[in-house]
Amino acid sequence: MKYTTDTSYDTSFKFYLDEISRYKLLTFEEEVMLAEKIANGDEKARLKMINSNLRLVVKMARSYQISGVSLMDLVQEGNLGLIKAAERYDYRKNVRFCTYAAWWIKQAITRFLTDRSRSIRLPYRKEESLRHINDFIHVFGIQHKRSPSLQEISEGTKVKYNDVVSIMEFSSNPVSLYSETNIENGCLMDVLSDDNYNPDGDFFTKCAEQDTRDSLYKLKENERNIIRYRYNFVDGKKHTLKTIGEKMGISPETVRQIEIRALKKLKEEASELKDYIQG
Repeated sequence: MKYTTDTSYDTSFKFYLDEISRYKLLTFEEEVMLAEKIANGDEKARLKMINSNLRLVVKMARSYQISGVSLMDLVQEGNLGLIKAAERYDYRKNVRFCTYAAWWIKQAITRFLTDRSRSIRLPYRKEESLRHINDFIHVFGIQHKRSPSLQEISEGTKVKYNDVVSIMEFSSNPVSLYSETNIENGCLMDVLSDDNYNPDGDFFTKCAEQDTRDSLYKLKENERNIIRYRYNFVDGKKHTLKTIGEKMGISPETVRQIEIRALKKLKEEASELKDYIQG
């Protein structure tokens, strides 16, 4: 596959496009084979996985172009996300690598754009403190499902409260979040990163949910239905034993006994769920 010539690209970028076009796209079977080798420390396999997906980075980087930022810079940052994806990809989840990698590529590019969009530069030590604060906010958001207060940031990072306030003020972006970009029907807000964004966690959760649903089919129909009602698989609500009994025409005690039996079966037979429990 060759990229079409674009006069807006400099010679070095054209050369880069020609170079990465030499690498063949992978089939899912090839991705699985490489991922197994990567898990065993095979460096050649890791490089092949990365090189075969460099064109994906270019494609995504093009959609995030904004004025004042070169496409090559975006590609370089996206490549860092691709490298991280190659290290973390779990072939056992039955998901294409490009689907998984796209999340990491997006994270790397949007974080880079956020940093570049700040017009006020901080001294080195304050930049280090800001990175520490941002890391804390990211982890706190994942654990508590909300943003921390300034006091919580100060206590969690051991940075003085007044310093937290000043660093957060100076690091804020004075550019309107609704500034136009060349993304179709988009604005700057659409490309800024979310500090609570956790692609690996999201991927893990989606796989856990899918594997759990698949495991339910190892149960008898009445067992499966009871588990689905009891654990929010039907309408997002956890139903009571009484409610389920009324739906199925049996007593609440019978529902409870069937639930216990079904959970025991899942524990014994659905071995693929142990990875999530251990994780």
